Amino acid sequence: AQGRVAESLAMQENALEITRRTQGPDSDSFANFLSNLGVSYTSQGMFAEALARFEEGLSIVRRNHAERNALEGKLLANIGTVYSRQGKLEDALGMFKKALRIFRKTLGPESEEAAASQANIGVALLQLGKVDEGLEMFEGALGIMRRMLGDECQEVVAHLCTMGDCKKKAGDVGGAIECFREAQSIYGRSGVSDGVAADVAAGLARLGGGV
Repeated sequence: AQGRVAESLAMQENALEITRRTQGPDSDSFANFLSNLGVSYTSQGMFAEALARFEEGLSIVRRNHAERNALEGKLLANIGTVYSRQGKLEDALGMFKKALRIFRKTLGPESEEAAASQANIGVALLQLGKVDEGLEMFEGALGIMRRMLGDECQEVVAHLCTMGDCKKKAGDVGGAIECFREAQSIYGRSGVSDGVAADVAAGLARLGGGV
């Protein structure tokens, strides 16, 4: 498995060099490729490599655009994710807040990117022990997802499950059960009963909310 991961990363690095030559080292296309490569490094826990790619991409975007740009928000959010994985929660929170401001300005407050940033802020706040603030951000993110994508989409289910976990940890068992029951109901209407759906059912049973 490690060999395949190394091979995949090497192929992405080669593709990055091709993009550098064909699109130019100062293009947004190259910066976006750096961002995607950084995400791959993050997924493997190679945080120094990831940050180097994100920061290079961020420098390019800021040179290219006097005004805020959605790609800048994407890179800041990715840096926040690395900081979060490293346990640097205050630094992560700062990056997520910057990303949210940019997404609201460039893509609008009801965009999927803004919702994801709000959810990231919620996670960071909860990890910092700021439960009420964190749940408020999650509620806001969930509301955007519902309005954008409807109540039946997988993104809404994922937000419901995360919020249920957060409410359970905060001691709000009733609120957690409510979230998990709605997620279970969506899975039921979709005909999904295995994988995450089974985990939700098991979690509900442990909380005393199973049906």
